[in-house]
Amino acid sequence: MNHAMTTTTFTLDGYRTVKTLGVVRGVIVRSRSVVGTIGASLQTLVGGNISLFTELCERTREDAFQLMLEHARQHGANAVIGVRYDATEVMGGVTEVLCYGTAVVVEPT
Repeated sequence: MNHAMTTTTFTLDGYRTVKTLGVVRGVIVRSRSVVGTIGASLQTLVGGNISLFTELCERTREDAFQLMLEHARQHGANAVIGVRYDATEVMGGVTEVLCYGTAVVVEPT
């Protein structure tokens, strides 16, 4: 399954849903490293994009997305619709990122 078979909407253009398999999710819990936090703090002095945190967030979201896709594959899905992300701070410097959606079987229209 690839990105083209996922969507934030509840329909996938060019396909019809033949079976709904339920909610699937991918969860990652990450913490900031001391070195990364110091480096990011230095980046805030000059302003703009905090690239160390941007990279950490992007990598974490991608990992959660891939786990969701794996969960969908395990349920026999070939697509995921209604994809969403959520994040919760578990404790200071530790964040949970959740990617979830509805696993479906689709076929071309």
